[in-house]
Amino acid sequence: METINRNKFNLHTLQYIVFGSIILYYGRELFIPLSFSILLSFVIYPACIWLEKRGVGKLTAILINVILLSLFLLAIVALLISQFVNFLQEWPTLQGKLSVTLDHFSQFLIDSFGVTAAQQTEWFSNIVNQSGSGILPFLRQTISVSAISGVLLILIPIYSVLILYYRKYWIEILSRLFPREPKESILEMLSLTIKAYHNFIKGMAIVYLVVGILNSIGLLALGVPHAILFGLIASLLTFVPYIGIIIGSLLPITMAWITFDSAWYPVGIIALFTLVQYLEANIIFPIAVSNRLNVNTLAMLLAIFIGGILWGMAGMILFVPFVGIVKLIADHNPKLKTISMIVGMEKRVSDTFVK
Repeated sequence: METINRNKFNLHTLQYIVFGSIILYYGRELFIPLSFSILLSFVIYPACIWLEKRGVGKLTAILINVILLSLFLLAIVALLISQFVNFLQEWPTLQGKLSVTLDHFSQFLIDSFGVTAAQQTEWFSNIVNQSGSGILPFLRQTISVSAISGVLLILIPIYSVLILYYRKYWIEILSRLFPREPKESILEMLSLTIKAYHNFIKGMAIVYLVVGILNSIGLLALGVPHAILFGLIASLLTFVPYIGIIIGSLLPITMAWITFDSAWYPVGIIALFTLVQYLEANIIFPIAVSNRLNVNTLAMLLAIFIGGILWGMAGMILFVPFVGIVKLIADHNPKLKTISMIVGMEKRVSDTFVK
């Protein structure tokens, strides 16, 4: 009988996963902005409460925090755009250096492998023709993504304001959705989740800022053009474990390879990013993030991979904090012990359940 019940439980769990994935995939236009709005609400909720306790009205406090956070994010975007514009202004010079580099590479192919100039030209023409056939679909997709992104920039703050303003109403809905759970338990779990995620986001913001500053200082010391742009991009890409730092280093390495004649500059950039990555993983992250989500690397990579399949780039960003929130909830619910063990860190699991 126990085996039959266990098989039924496993079958129902598999069904929930399949149907849930289908709903998430086909409902992504709704769930993506809503998910960003919920996480944004978690971030600014403590600041809203702080203002409300000092006599500021609920709606006014919410609007102040949403506007300030939006201005901060816009300032970062403006900085990146200004650096990118400066990069484009130097494109003619870089294009000339790139042409010389390609000429040297072409001569290297002729001298080392006997590939004639005619063969290289034919290869290049084939590549251009194949790429040209995909330009129109790429442009259509880019325009579509840009339009959707513009709509999201408007919807997400509005959703966040509504979520925070009607927060008591949503708590009542949660109580009805989970009638077996005491309302006090739901409030405690929600408060714990918001506090933990808020602290995590603050810590990660410090990590990105420090890593971006270290990257930029190192690239400036090496003399790499547009060091601030490359340093900030590499810092933001560290969100993707292991792969992000590799992608982030390709741009400055390519720039150094084109700009300078020495191979030591790309080597210096690799050494710089390796050092900064080591400091970020072993010193900066543990100090800045005092209340980590404690999600193991495998679970985090799977979350990024599954999120990319279901929701694209937005899923890669959103699914990691979602797994972290699930971990926080599972840590404080004995019924979810298995989930906590699957996604959690070994040390934390032993500390929580083995005692």
